[in-house]
Amino acid sequence: MAEAIQTTEIQAVQAAQVARPANMGMAVTPGFSSFEGFNLIQRMATMFCSSSLVPEQYRGKENLGNCVIALNMAQRMDADPLMVMQNLYVVYGNPGWSSKFLIAMFNQCGRYTSIKYRETGKKGTDTQGVVAYATEKLTGETIEGPEVTIAIAKAEGWYGKNGSKWKTMPDQMLRYRAAAWMIRTTAPELSMGLQTTEEIIDVTPDPIEKAKREIKTNANKEAFPPEPKALPTAKKEATSTPMKQEVPKAGEPGSGIAIDRAKTQTAPKAEAAPVGPGF
Repeated sequence: MAEAIQTTEIQAVQAAQVARPANMGMAVTPGFSSFEGFNLIQRMATMFCSSSLVPEQYRGKENLGNCVIALNMAQRMDADPLMVMQNLYVVYGNPGWSSKFLIAMFNQCGRYTSIKYRETGKKGTDTQGVVAYATEKLTGETIEGPEVTIAIAKAEGWYGKNGSKWKTMPDQMLRYRAAAWMIRTTAPELSMGLQTTEEIIDVTPDPIEKAKREIKTNANKEAFPPEPKALPTAKKEATSTPMKQEVPKAGEPGSGIAIDRAKTQTAPKAEAAPVGPGF
C-alpha cells in the first residue's frame, strides 16, 4: 500500500514537470546574452529614464540607450544601478567615473584593504606628492601606486589650466590622482577602462584656450579669393522725349475757333506820295 502511494506521488511530480514550461522557474539575467534578458534590461531602463532622481543624461525616452548601458555596467561591476548612474558623468563627450566612486568600489571589492596615502616631498613646493597604497588580503602584500607630485601636474599642464583645482585644493587632487593611478595599475577591471572626471578635465584641452591658440596659429594664413569685380551695368536706353504737340492756331482745322476772314484781311498798303515843295 505504501509503495503504491509513493509511486502515485512520483507520477504526479513528473506530470507537473512535463506540464510546466521549459523556462518557468529559471531566473532571467538582464543583459545582451538572450532575448529575454534584453527585453528585461529595456524594461528596467524604461523605469529609470522616467524617474527624476537619475541625472539628466539618463532622463527621457531619448536617453533609454544610456540607461541600458549604465545598467549593464552596474551588473558587470556588481554595483547598484542608481549609484552607477549618479557617479558616471559625461565630460567633453567622454564618460568618466567620479574619483570618490572609484575609490569606494576598490575599498568594497573585498580583495584589498582600504586605500591609504603616504605624503612625499615638501608641502607647498613642486616636490609635494602622494603615494596611494593598500594591502592584498590573500597574500598580505602591500601594493603601491605611482607617485603623483605637483611637479608632474605642472609638467602635464594640469596645474595651469583655467579653473584648475590643483591651485586651490592640491592635497585633495593629489589623493584623487594617486588613487586613480593605483586602481588602474592594480585592479583595472574596477574602472572598466574609464578615466575619472578629474583626469578627463585635466587632459582635455580647455575650449577657450584651444580656440585662442587656433586663432593665433592660423590667423591670416588662409588665402581668401579676391572679391569678384562688379560687372558693368547695361546702359539704360535713352527714353525718347515726348514730342510737343503743337496746338493748332486759331482758324486752322481742329482749333475750334472761327475767324471772320473779312476782318482779318489786311488792306493793301497805300503807295507813298511823292514829296515835293510846298507847305
